[in-house]
Amino acid sequence: MEKTSIKIVKILQKAGHEAYWAGGSVRDMLLGVDPKDYDIVTSAKPDEIEDLLEKTIPIGKEFGVILAVEGDHHFEVATFRSDSGYSDGRRPDAVIFTHAEEDAKRRDFTVNGMFYDPLAKETYDYVGGQKDLEEHLIRFIGDPHERILEDHLRILRAIRFKNTLDFQYHPDTYQAILTHAKLADKVSGERLRDEFSKMISCDHALEALEDLLETGILEEILPEVYAMKGVAQPYQYHHEGDVWEHAKGCLDSLAKYSSLNLRWATFLHDVGKPVTFKLKERIRFDSHAQEGVKIARKILNRLKFPKKDIDHICWLIEHHMMLPNFLDMPLGRARHWFLLPHFKDLLAIFEADIAGTDPANYELYTKVVELYEETMEKIPEDPAPILTGTEIMELLNIKPGKKIGEITIALREKQLAHEINTKPQAEKWVQLEFGT
Repeated sequence: MEKTSIKIVKILQKAGHEAYWAGGSVRDMLLGVDPKDYDIVTSAKPDEIEDLLEKTIPIGKEFGVILAVEGDHHFEVATFRSDSGYSDGRRPDAVIFTHAEEDAKRRDFTVNGMFYDPLAKETYDYVGGQKDLEEHLIRFIGDPHERILEDHLRILRAIRFKNTLDFQYHPDTYQAILTHAKLADKVSGERLRDEFSKMISCDHALEALEDLLETGILEEILPEVYAMKGVAQPYQYHHEGDVWEHAKGCLDSLAKYSSLNLRWATFLHDVGKPVTFKLKERIRFDSHAQEGVKIARKILNRLKFPKKDIDHICWLIEHHMMLPNFLDMPLGRARHWFLLPHFKDLLAIFEADIAGTDPANYELYTKVVELYEETMEKIPEDPAPILTGTEIMELLNIKPGKKIGEITIALREKQLAHEINTKPQAEKWVQLEFGT
């Protein structure tokens, strides 16, 4: 990807234009980190970019942004610009094509506002980004209040960059975040989702969550999650503290390679506890998993998650209290669960729930894992059904309906328990159990 980005820079410079790497790629390079992507800025106008590069897509041509396609790689190539007005708190009302220094000064943070010429191997820093990198500072370029009012997402981006980079806030930047925290609620669901997802996936996710809490942003964007703060748990089982502390501890215990859906499900698994808190013989949260599903679905819909992801996350939340059930289930029923596509994620939530609890007791979890592993050795894949729905209908001389599904599931559990292994056995059992 780096070589291809240099090729694009070379084409633009050879045609007489300025062209540099910009933003995160320059920041990462100066930090000694391999950039994930390479954005390019240039003095060439959008039409000129399209004429010079072989394959392009005009993804934001009115803002001077063209997507260059080279093989499997995509590069944003943007004309130097300054912005005029942000009446919607997101996009500029108009852009004026300009020069490199003006373009740098309209960006968000100093560490993201530098340019680099990969041919001349020269850095262009008009905003003090190199000094802030040395001091590990996140600082808005220019007036921090103006930067936030231009694009409210920058409030979230400040929190994210500070924690993904393990930096500190410049005092003026932090005060501006505090002043404008309520504007975070005006950011679209998709953009909130993407920023929050990056925060809970970084190495300093807990610090990011605490920053969101302390600045007042969490209450604005995820009030249902904010409600977990200060909700006590039964002390005999939870020495770690309130529901908020438990949720953070569970999230922190996940492996680095954990999927985003698993991270969201783990963080939200007890989001139903605040609304189910009761003080009886001890603190109780009866039906909190079921209530949590309702709340989580509302959150995830608001954040514009795809339906498939919402269903996956909510399924995990709904069943996160099932761990004790598996050892009491008939073997066929347990094996039915073990073969479900998201069962490994459910095991991961069970483990995280224990890891985020003080004292942590893994005894039951270990037994379920042993049963799971033993089962998967014997049945590594979901076996084909012995009888189809059509065959069951013909055997019992009944019409399609709910009963067919019930028989199919019951027969599957017998099959998985190795109590029924052949078609004649299956037919005999179905007739005895369900025949009239």
